[in-house]
Amino acid sequence: MPIDPYILLLLGTVGLAALLPARGAGADVADGASTAAIAFLFFLYGARLSTREAMDGVRHWRLHVTVLACTFVVFPLLGVASRGLVPVFLTDPLQQGLLFLTLVPSTIQSSIAFTSIARGNVPAAICAGSFSSLVGIVVTPLLAAALLGSGGGGFSADSVVEIVLQLLVPFVAGQSLRRWIGGFVARHKKVLGLVDRGSILLVVYTAFSEGMVRGIWHQVSPVRLAGLLVVEAVLLAVMLALTWYGAKGLGFGRQDRIAIQFAGSKKSLAAGLPMASVLFGAQASLAVLPLMLFHQMQLMVCAVIAKRRSRDPEALASEAPDAPQRTAAGTGGRSGRA
Repeated sequence: MPIDPYILLLLGTVGLAALLPARGAGADVADGASTAAIAFLFFLYGARLSTREAMDGVRHWRLHVTVLACTFVVFPLLGVASRGLVPVFLTDPLQQGLLFLTLVPSTIQSSIAFTSIARGNVPAAICAGSFSSLVGIVVTPLLAAALLGSGGGGFSADSVVEIVLQLLVPFVAGQSLRRWIGGFVARHKKVLGLVDRGSILLVVYTAFSEGMVRGIWHQVSPVRLAGLLVVEAVLLAVMLALTWYGAKGLGFGRQDRIAIQFAGSKKSLAAGLPMASVLFGAQASLAVLPLMLFHQMQLMVCAVIAKRRSRDPEALASEAPDAPQRTAAGTGGRSGRA
C-alpha cells in the first residue's frame, strides 16, 4: 500500500504542534502567517487554473455534471446521514468534521494520476477536477452555512465575510492576473508547489497548536478514532461503488466511468484544510482530522483500483495500435467505450 510522503509531513507537523504548540505572542504570529498563507494559496489556485482548458471540457457536460452531483450532492447527503451515528460511533465534533469533509471539492492531481494509470479519460478528469475546485470555492462555504450552522465552530455572517476576503478575493485576483503571471507560475511550478504545500503545513501547525492549547484532543479516544476509520471506510466504499456502477447505468463508457469514479469519489485535502481553518477557528484541529484520514485512505485504495483497472482486458485493448483515439473533451454515452 503506498503512503503519500506529504501525509508523513502532515503527521510530523501535528507531532510538532503537540510537542511545541504556539502560545501567546507566538500564536498571534502563527495565526497571522496562516491567514496570509491561506490567501496566497488561493491566489495561486486562481493563477494556475486555466479558464480555457476548463471551457474546452464543457462539451462533455454530462460527465462533469455527474462528478459535481457526486461531490456536492451525494457526498453531503451521506454526511448528513452520519448524524445517526452519534453517539455510538462518533462524537459531535467528529461528526461535524466528517460532514465537513463531504462538502469540500474533489482533488485534481490524484484524480488525473489515477485516471491515467487506469487508462481512463484523462482530459475529462482534468476538466472535472478543475470544475470541482472552481465550484467548491463558492459552494463549499454555502453548504457549510446551511448544514453545519452554529456547530461549525461558530459559523456566522462574519465567517462569510472572512471566507470571501481570505478565499474568494485572492482566487479572483489570481484569475484576473493570470494573463500576466500565468507563464511565470507554469515555469516555476515545482517551486510554487513547495510554497503551497508549505502553506498548508503552516495552517495545520496553527490549527493543531490552538487545539493543543485548548485541550481539544482530550475529547478523542482510541475507540472513537477506530470508529471514525470504520465509518470513513464505508463512506469511501459506497462512493466508489456508486460512481462506478452509477456511471455505467447512465450509459457512460469505460474510460469516462474511470474518470467519474476517481474524480467523484475523492476529496481535496489541499482545499479543505484552509477552508476548515476559516470555518472552524479553534475547533479546526479536530474538524480536519476526518479529512486527513480520508485523504490517505482514498489514496491507498484508489492506487490499488487504478492498477487493477489498467490490467483489464478492455483497457489493454484500448491501447492497441488500431484502437480509436480519445478526444480532448471525452466522449459521451456509449461512444466512450474502449
